[in-house]
Amino acid sequence: MKQGHSASGPSTNSAGVKAIEANAKTRMEKVLADLIHAMSAIRTGRASVSLLDNIKLDYYGTLTPLNQLATLHVPEPSMITLQPWDSSQIGPIEKAIRSSDLGLNPMNDGKLIRVPIPPLTQDRRKELAKHLHTVTEDHRVAVRNIRRDANEAVKKLVKDKLISEDEERRALDEVQKLTDAEMKKMDEASKAKEKEIMELK
Repeated sequence: MKQGHSASGPSTNSAGVKAIEANAKTRMEKVLADLIHAMSAIRTGRASVSLLDNIKLDYYGTLTPLNQLATLHVPEPSMITLQPWDSSQIGPIEKAIRSSDLGLNPMNDGKLIRVPIPPLTQDRRKELAKHLHTVTEDHRVAVRNIRRDANEAVKKLVKDKLISEDEERRALDEVQKLTDAEMKKMDEASKAKEKEIMELK
């Protein structure tokens, strides 16, 4: 009986498993990329243009990211400068930075906006590290949910007698390996970011 099943085109069966694994891998990689993007907007004691990534302002009726309205530079470790392409936007850009939750106080000379990056207090560092842990954990949960979806899809193939129990075991192992690998990358990225936050400059 089992023989019959594996004879009925093993390519379709393994293709089903491969598709589940490939889909899980793609989704997990997207979660990792999203985590890295989210972490880049968390302040450290060092100036970085990605710090302003999440600030958008209304430019002629369209919410536009700052990096599409100005050239951003980091001339020194504790300063970001913005050179708006349209000088009429200096005021609105300054206001958007000031009203963000980054605690920054920009200044302009009519042409260039300077954003000093004040040193972080120890309390603020701890708050940011805590926020980082929350963000990381949310993304870990997302990866675990993808693992669950993949495992359920594999179990359905077994239930529909499209793959054998041996193939199921192999597939579940593979999904677990993928999960472990992505979790490891996330933990490493999170640890590196926490080190940056806690580093006293």
